[in-house]
Amino acid sequence: MMEFIERSPNVDVEHAEYQRMLGYPRDFVMEGRALELEAMTRAWFAENGRPWFVAQEVNELRLDTNVQIDGASFSSRRLLDTLQQAEAHGAVLIAASAGPEAEQYAQQLWREEKPDEYFFLEVYASAVVEHLITMAGARLCGWAEANGMAVLPHYSPGYAEWDISEQNRLLQLMRLDGGLEALESGALRPKKSLIGVFGLTRKTENLVRLTDLVPCDRCSFASCQYRRKPYRRAVVPAPATPAYSVRAKALERWVAERLTLACKSDGTIHARFRYEGTTCTNTGRAITTMYDVTLGSQHDGYPIQEQRCAPAPGDTGHQHMCQYISDPGAMMAAITGEQPLLGQPLGDVLSWDRAQNSAGCYCDAASRAHKWGLVLETIHYALHRKGSNERLN
Repeated sequence: MMEFIERSPNVDVEHAEYQRMLGYPRDFVMEGRALELEAMTRAWFAENGRPWFVAQEVNELRLDTNVQIDGASFSSRRLLDTLQQAEAHGAVLIAASAGPEAEQYAQQLWREEKPDEYFFLEVYASAVVEHLITMAGARLCGWAEANGMAVLPHYSPGYAEWDISEQNRLLQLMRLDGGLEALESGALRPKKSLIGVFGLTRKTENLVRLTDLVPCDRCSFASCQYRRKPYRRAVVPAPATPAYSVRAKALERWVAERLTLACKSDGTIHARFRYEGTTCTNTGRAITTMYDVTLGSQHDGYPIQEQRCAPAPGDTGHQHMCQYISDPGAMMAAITGEQPLLGQPLGDVLSWDRAQNSAGCYCDAASRAHKWGLVLETIHYALHRKGSNERLN
């Protein structure tokens, strides 16, 4: 069976892709401190990073009511429909990781109170994983083309209609010599990692008709000789007006003043929201927190792939919250660790049954959930309002 193993691939994340993932506008020209941080991050990762990827062809793929891969059953309806529609006869499992070194160093930077360096490294590690998947896809396209086959877009647990809890089962099918583990929650360790499934089909003539199954229009590997369609970035249509918990006027203002969106090369989106509130006591100290959300592509229903909330660089107001004063560790664990709706489509925020708690602090779960709801609704509004295509491209 076919197997590709790259233990020290040459990773060259393009500046434009990195800048987009950092949240800068498309026409923004980085300079000064930002360029310095980028150079420092690249230099550190080039010397210390240990990225890798592995691709392994499966022995057996069966498609009935579920997807059966080498005897293991997976319940993703989206994956099943895609493979059946393309008449897939086989599959390749992919595992890619930026390695544990970047994660460990990022944690060190956070402890050293260097939030800018931390953020640039976190984003760069995500960009490395994306680049590795692109490299692996290009390798697979060459192998498949030479064998009269075509490769379908990869799909992973945590995407729309695939429960992230099945990630551990998928990982167990791979013949890996350590380096990656799935936690009970389904999250991977190191966290800047990805596993997924590439479908294989011999019905290559179908790829002309089934344009939504062609991965090339979502692949940024510009020099690939096997490209079937031009690369395009994700576009976001405007559906019917959803029912939000706050007025459109407020959402419009938050989109303009607090939110940045960046479309990645594979169609996923990074959103960053700046929240400003106050403590309920202690003279109402100002609190500023940053919310970072990574979404899957519009085609997949914007599944929430990553969520994080943390005090903004330089913020000290959170230290005056009652619960922080009582138990700083537990308070910070709650703020940074809660990930409501992780793995679910972004649209689920509109039906999320949560308490409406307008407290500016983060002391109780209801107030934290309320803020997450506002953040996710703002992102949803930005992606579905008229003109959002221009905002992302």
